[in-house]
Amino acid sequence: MTTVVSDTGVGALLRGWRERRRLSQLELALRADSSARHISFVETGRSRPSEEMILKLAEHLDVPVRDRNALLLAGGYAPRYAESTLDAPELETLREGLSRLLQGYEPYPAVVVDGSYTVVAANRAIGMLLEGLPEHLLTPPMNVMRITLHPEGLAPRIRNLREWRGHLLAQMERQIAFARSEALRAVYEEVTAYPLPEPAAGGAAEDPADPEPYPYFALPLRIEHDGRVLSFVSSISTFNTPMDVTVAELAIETMLPADPATVEYLRSLSG
Repeated sequence: MTTVVSDTGVGALLRGWRERRRLSQLELALRADSSARHISFVETGRSRPSEEMILKLAEHLDVPVRDRNALLLAGGYAPRYAESTLDAPELETLREGLSRLLQGYEPYPAVVVDGSYTVVAANRAIGMLLEGLPEHLLTPPMNVMRITLHPEGLAPRIRNLREWRGHLLAQMERQIAFARSEALRAVYEEVTAYPLPEPAAGGAAEDPADPEPYPYFALPLRIEHDGRVLSFVSSISTFNTPMDVTVAELAIETMLPADPATVEYLRSLSG
């Protein structure tokens, strides 16, 4: 006779993450060096998983650090990962490292954001791109997606807005599917409701089809600045194996010049 353990909710949560990752019980069991029978018992509440098993399954399901704490709590265990504020003394080394990285990347733009794209830090080159934007978009907490896609933000200056907007929305959709973030979903719902703006007064219309386009190696952000069109490609970096929820949700976005003219212009400004 099998004894049914009272359901703490961890089994249902694990099943939800497994289904989200589109894995069968057998596939997960093979990855976690377990058995499909045991995975089934855990998910239905017939077996209470150990703390080690919860963390092992979370690792193989690629569960975000914040949600690993939720799994542990649902299983009756204490959270494993701290959640520090960015101004906490224990993150001083992190803050200094990020500051050096942002400054070192100048004259090219770079920004640090949290899990809902709120700006944590930025370098002076980012400030250059934001010149002339209304105060309500630049008042903290600033949000990169709001600044980029708002009709009063950068959107009227972006020459390939439909392409870039589609790229950003698809990026957010993937993140929402990966991690259950209500804050990120709220930002997504806000920016998807923005109308496509008319070009800024005196600005050029969206790029027409070019029979001989520059051979970009990735989708560029083409944005007007001071009468010029600058081109960038975006690269996003995160921390390996973070042990803090706050650090796990940070991302560093660097904008790499996508053509020689942009490189020359930015270097001339820094000179």
